[in-house]
Amino acid sequence: MTDGVLDEVYQRLQQTGPERDGWLSNHAPMAAEALVRHGHGAQVHAWVDGYADRLSERPRGIQRISAGQWREPLGDPVRTGDWLTFFDRQLIERPWREVLVEWWPRLLPGVAAGATHGVIRVGHAVRALLDSEQDGDATPARIAELGAGLGYWAARWQPLAPAGRGPYRSTDPRSALDAVPRVPHQRSGIRTRLAQLADLPGWPESAGAVPGDGESGGPARLAAIVEAAVLRFGTHGHGNPVMLVHAATAPNAIARVLPVLPHALWEPSVQAAWAATAAVTSAYSPAEARAMPGRGAADPADLMARGLHDRDSHGIKFIDTALDVYRHTGGQAVLDVATYANDLIARD
Repeated sequence: MTDGVLDEVYQRLQQTGPERDGWLSNHAPMAAEALVRHGHGAQVHAWVDGYADRLSERPRGIQRISAGQWREPLGDPVRTGDWLTFFDRQLIERPWREVLVEWWPRLLPGVAAGATHGVIRVGHAVRALLDSEQDGDATPARIAELGAGLGYWAARWQPLAPAGRGPYRSTDPRSALDAVPRVPHQRSGIRTRLAQLADLPGWPESAGAVPGDGESGGPARLAAIVEAAVLRFGTHGHGNPVMLVHAATAPNAIARVLPVLPHALWEPSVQAAWAATAAVTSAYSPAEARAMPGRGAADPADLMARGLHDRDSHGIKFIDTALDVYRHTGGQAVLDVATYANDLIARD
């Protein structure tokens, strides 16, 4: 990622807003980062051209947000422009790592922001920044993209219903996901679905009991959650292919940020990742599992080319996450699920 293409795309998108039509997220920066990372930099500008009709102008601010008076506008989407400007200033005045570490624990309780797209956009930006630092200094375009992600997260900040802190119910994240109760009314948008969690029997125990043995470190536990969410898509993704992608991509975004954070923030980060995965699972899982159709074994070298061909940003980002899991585990099933997911999303 040293050829400057990603920086060009970030600069091109810098004056676009984080949403369109009041709620639909701007996926272009996230998908572009994934495409460039996986060797498709030569095609990424054409992909953005095809996405252009889903871009809106960056919103203007209403009133300046000061560093000492940030609580009241937190979670107010009317102040989106103010939040974007706030983080622009913060990242000009201070190192990006310092800003991120200060704001991460403030934003983390609102992990559901923008259907989890706030934290996902931050995760892509941090990965791009870490790459640029390997080649020298963090580039201004990538720092600005981090600010856009943080500003979007702050504007759409949305906490989940309180979770209990009971004992670990399972050391197997997949079994824990299968045990998450479904919200009763599943014909509405994500805000309405997540609002049902507060009255859902079994939700506090499901969200609070982070799966794992309690001994493994944060990165290992997060990786297990992401892998479980990817594999579960193979049997439940038919329920809502687009939205269930976020059960995997949200915790994976947090995993990408973990290396930048002090160890004191690892445990709350794992808890938030699990809560996000459980919440999306509860909100969108179908009542019954369905066997994934049989197909030839997927080739990791071809997966992102498939996503690029089908052009859907959710398919691209799910493939990106599945390739992360495959790099850690070598599991063929992960690649097969990613192929299936991309096909489902392209038809959705």
